[in-house]
Amino acid sequence: MRVRVLYFARLRERFGLAEESVELAGTRVADLVAYLQARGGVWADELSANRPFRVAVNQDIVALDAALPDSAEVAIFPPVTGG
Repeated sequence: MRVRVLYFARLRERFGLAEESVELAGTRVADLVAYLQARGGVWADELSANRPFRVAVNQDIVALDAALPDSAEVAIFPPVTGG
């Protein structure tokens, strides 16, 4: 399956990418995160369990165990706080 992945805020800066297309064997958001973590370096650091980030699939915020449909748009971003 192929998904379009968008990165925002600190993740965009750390990864040096705003977006990319990823060919993925898995079917859950956790599979995508694991795939990205396996790249090592900043990918493993920023997407580790001890770093906060959120995921949205087709503009709906989801948990890591959510299904990942083919051709989905997946946004990964740090949590946002307001004031």
